Amino acid sequence: MVEELVTAGVALASVGAVYLVAAARVVKQYERGVVLRLGRLASEVRGPGFTMIVPGIDRMRKVNMQIVTMPVPAQEGITRDNVTVRVDAVVYFKVVDAADAVIRVEDYRFAVSQMAQTSLRSIIGKSELDDLLSNREKLNQGLELMMDSPAIGWGVTVDRVEIKDVSLPETMKRSMARQAEATRDRRARVINADAELQASKKLAEAAAAMSDQPAALQLRLLQTVVAVAAEKNSTLVLPFPVELLRFLERSGLQAQAQTAAAEAERGAAQRPAAPAPEASRGAVEEGALPPELEDLPEAEDLP
Repeated sequence: MVEELVTAGVALASVGAVYLVAAARVVKQYERGVVLRLGRLASEVRGPGFTMIVPGIDRMRKVNMQIVTMPVPAQEGITRDNVTVRVDAVVYFKVVDAADAVIRVEDYRFAVSQMAQTSLRSIIGKSELDDLLSNREKLNQGLELMMDSPAIGWGVTVDRVEIKDVSLPETMKRSMARQAEATRDRRARVINADAELQASKKLAEAAAAMSDQPAALQLRLLQTVVAVAAEKNSTLVLPFPVELLRFLERSGLQAQAQTAAAEAERGAAQRPAAPAPEASRGAVEEGALPPELEDLPEAEDLP
């Protein structure tokens, strides 16, 4: 009799242990347990810690309440300005109602993924290329609103949506590179021209100041020589003032003019003087004959 009682006690303890193992559940801190009793949702969601269910009657499903990071596959679309692009993104969401995430949607992760892809395609078609490249914050907010509205009914909230990368065709990349290069070239030329204008104004002011004091030009020349000689150079470049060249040129022209005037005076002094025609006419009037006419006979001696 005692042996039968002992055997029955051991069997009952074994059944209790098996039942306890089958009914015991541990819910982690970041999880919530949704219990379905005979297919119907239990009144409350099990919190973190140790809990018990009825084996064979209850079925508990654990739902992760952490923020989930889900990459969105690259979606190809045509923007509003007719440019074909490929855009990928990443979605941050979490479950706020474990019961709705289990009851209202079959697989909330797959549902959020598909909704993110369709929303991304929609936002590509509504945006221009410049918005995708430079105004991503506004597009991210638009994507978040588009995804958060239906996700609320699934017990899911979308925390943030970020566009990761925008892939452009090679032809578009080359065109944009040429445009950017031309823009930078234009800016560089404008800056150089502005610098030249400012430098010319300052040089004009410096020239006006130096013109009042001629010695300032010589001092500036000496400063330039000192600046060049400060380096350990084997060749010294000495600037030659242009004003000095002009002075030498004017001096040479004056010397040539004086030489030409002196030669002209010397040639005029060496040339013989010509007989005056008035003197010959006076001699004829006074009766003086030339020597070759003195030997001729007079008119009375002629037959």
